[in-house]
Amino acid sequence: MAEDQRPRVANGYLPIEDHGVIGDLHTVALVGVNGDIDWCCLPRFDSPSVFGALLDTDRGGRFTVTSLDAVRTKQMYHPDTNVLLTRMLGTDSVAELVDFMIPRKPAECPGAGQLIRRLRAARGRVTGRLHCEPAFDYGRAPHRVNLIDGVGAVFTSPVGRLLLRSTTALRVDGLGVVAEPVLAEGESIDLALSWEGEPVPLGPGEIDACLAGTEAYWRRWIRQSRYQGRYREMVERSALVLKLLVHDPTGALVAAPTTSLPESVGGTRNWDYRYTWIRDAAFTLYALMRLGFTEEAAAFMGWLEARCRDAAGDSEGLQVLYGVDGRRDLPEETLDHLAGYAGSKPVRIGNAATKQRQLDIYGELMDSVYLYNKHGEPISYDLWDALRRQLDWLAHHWEEPDHGIWEMRGRPQRHTYSALMTWVAFERAQRIARHRGLPAPLDEWQKLADEAYLHVQNTGWSPSANAYVQHSNSTTVDASALIMPLVKFSGPKDPRFLATLDRIGRDLVTDSLVRRYSTDGSDGITGDEGTFSLCSFWYVEALTRAGRLTQARHLFEQMLTYANHLGLYAEEIGKAGEALGNFPQAFTHLALISAAVNLDRALGGRSLGTRGSA
Repeated sequence: MAEDQRPRVANGYLPIEDHGVIGDLHTVALVGVNGDIDWCCLPRFDSPSVFGALLDTDRGGRFTVTSLDAVRTKQMYHPDTNVLLTRMLGTDSVAELVDFMIPRKPAECPGAGQLIRRLRAARGRVTGRLHCEPAFDYGRAPHRVNLIDGVGAVFTSPVGRLLLRSTTALRVDGLGVVAEPVLAEGESIDLALSWEGEPVPLGPGEIDACLAGTEAYWRRWIRQSRYQGRYREMVERSALVLKLLVHDPTGALVAAPTTSLPESVGGTRNWDYRYTWIRDAAFTLYALMRLGFTEEAAAFMGWLEARCRDAAGDSEGLQVLYGVDGRRDLPEETLDHLAGYAGSKPVRIGNAATKQRQLDIYGELMDSVYLYNKHGEPISYDLWDALRRQLDWLAHHWEEPDHGIWEMRGRPQRHTYSALMTWVAFERAQRIARHRGLPAPLDEWQKLADEAYLHVQNTGWSPSANAYVQHSNSTTVDASALIMPLVKFSGPKDPRFLATLDRIGRDLVTDSLVRRYSTDGSDGITGDEGTFSLCSFWYVEALTRAGRLTQARHLFEQMLTYANHLGLYAEEIGKAGEALGNFPQAFTHLALISAAVNLDRALGGRSLGTRGSA
């Protein structure tokens, strides 16, 4: 539970870390410690925002439910669920706000697809405050509001309709609705928000049934986890976050559910992460399958198979990222009418990285297929045929410059990480073919794997730097080298890798925080950024594999202190420990799971086992 605090506001914006997240397996909402929903896209992750005050406190739209008596707040999740509880403590009263979205699993949860808010007077007399004012299409589309007797209110715009059902009387205030109910101890009000919902009154016991069904769904799901180690609370919270970020109909995992949260406040490194990156595949499958969540791994593999088939005859190969439905066209544009988080412009939607060449994605793709074929289900011949075509493309292009794993917007380079992942691609392909007896040009693949391996060792290694460097024209290190022992390219105690690990420690690490690389402007992007939480957990895992367990454990547990009060991580961490970048970030939670499992095992723990029925 969060420590006692007054909601901290800077320039009208709640800090990124002062939010929890709820979701229905199609989209999510961010809920602030002050009772604001200030980010939600409906009906799915990459739809335009309906509540977007996080990107413009005046024009973005928000949905506030709070206690006017509160002087401090606390937040927690109901155990083993994604049901969020915000406790608002007054001088002589306690209000409780329960927020959740009902998973769109109609057979399991009644009322699927609704966002539910319940304000209850837990102690004393509570004066509540409700204000719901959406801003459709990132605040670009006009709307009108109408009250419906006995039901609530409906907000209608050219792009869609929101229905707010309420057990308390509402009144129109401008383009929103408000209410200030006074609740005696034990009394509550219920609110149910839906996209294109049916305007019928909330029935007696309806919200109780929705809450019970939602809690039961999440508790059944998390019981599949096989992790029993010393970091169970953080690992399972990370798994629950990842599940929220999976688009259930397609199995695709979004990198984060937000756009344009800045990598430095006031800076320009603001990107849209509401899409699915191919490279997430290996890390997603690895993390979820390690914990026992095979259904999600199978769904994501189905999504990947579709992308490989779509690109089988494409002269440009696979894209770096896609929409959750497999869309290829994600044009990047700026929303100049929005102020940006705490004045951080530009606000971007879409992502121009779709047009970049990032050769490493083939290695991550083949690693994910290898892991799934080994620990999940045998892959189909059709998928194998599509993968062979992708490997044919890679064979002809792997020696070309690219933009690298970090999607730099400067001049393309021969990135060491891309060559490393080329080796992974052809090495894993050989393993799959030999294990299954599948048709494959094994001699050619071995030759290509050898060439990529030698490129890393001969060109990616710098004797003067005594480390693997970022690219062939560089003398600086890159945190992506930390992945080498994780993908079995080098032994964890190989002298070259240990020298690189030490150099990364000197050049990129402060406290337990790791930067991706030195931001000197050569990446083609102006401004600075925070430290990258994914890299911090990669660093912990590399130290663990190298046998430096005391250091690894200390840094891992330091990193846990940088989570927010609910155990959630944004993409980056700033100089004062503040969250930066899109939130919550899937990559960070995936890396946390992997680091925790391996560290716990190295420390002699029984981290994985069969979960009991309790």
